[in-house]
Amino acid sequence: MPSCTEASLRTEVTKMEVGINLHAIGGLTDEAYIKTIAELGFTATFYMAKSAERMEQLSRLCAAENIRFDTLHAPFNHINDMWLEHDGGMQMLAELKDCVDQCLVVGAPIAVVHLSSGLNPPTITDIGRGRFEELVAYAQKKGVKIAFENQRKLFNLAWAFETFSPEDGVGFCWDCGHENCFTPGKQFMPLFSDRLICTHIHDNMGVFNEDKHMLPFDGSQDFDRVARQIRESGYRGVLMLEVMAGTSDHYEGVNYQGISPMEYLQRAAAAVKRLEKMI
Repeated sequence: MPSCTEASLRTEVTKMEVGINLHAIGGLTDEAYIKTIAELGFTATFYMAKSAERMEQLSRLCAAENIRFDTLHAPFNHINDMWLEHDGGMQMLAELKDCVDQCLVVGAPIAVVHLSSGLNPPTITDIGRGRFEELVAYAQKKGVKIAFENQRKLFNLAWAFETFSPEDGVGFCWDCGHENCFTPGKQFMPLFSDRLICTHIHDNMGVFNEDKHMLPFDGSQDFDRVARQIRESGYRGVLMLEVMAGTSDHYEGVNYQGISPMEYLQRAAAAVKRLEKMI
């Protein structure tokens, strides 16, 4: 029978790291927000890629509190242009490459990338294939992985994971909240769990197309299933919250506008640690 010390050490080894996006709620300076999440036990974060100057500033502040960047989120405001034969596609590719460059600035090993947006995105095209292949090759040269994230469509993720291997530095970012509100009845983990390299954890009410980024356990998401699928995948990376206090403003009982930033972040920490224990 293992000693209490051995059991304690084993528990510590298997404990998962927890993270939260920067500025999930307003009302705090950069310094105060980062210091607060560090005090609450978060050790990782992510942010939408910004200018090199902005990312350098945030990187310094995070490093001072022993918070590391697990990922950066690539821009996606006109991601469908990647598949279309006009100048917008080349501009989008340049923005995605810039995100890879910003990963190097903050020391993030992964760039999270969307493949499309909206209910009726373009189909897979030769020009789009070529652009994503160029992005993956660029990131591989820089030593940055690309994590494609589930959105509203399955077909382009299937294409990506058939085209690019783990050796290409390509993996899966599972966004359980997107699955709950964008693709009801579809589950991505049974298909792509072997490619999982990062997570976006949040909740919503399961209303189609209402991506509310609530705290876990405040909506309709089945977190028993989320925990089981993460556990069965063997993933031991960061459980990363992607929560936004300002987007859940009309569901009774989940209006975060009336609580302080500290209370909100305390609730966020308690929720993700509860999920970690379930895994």
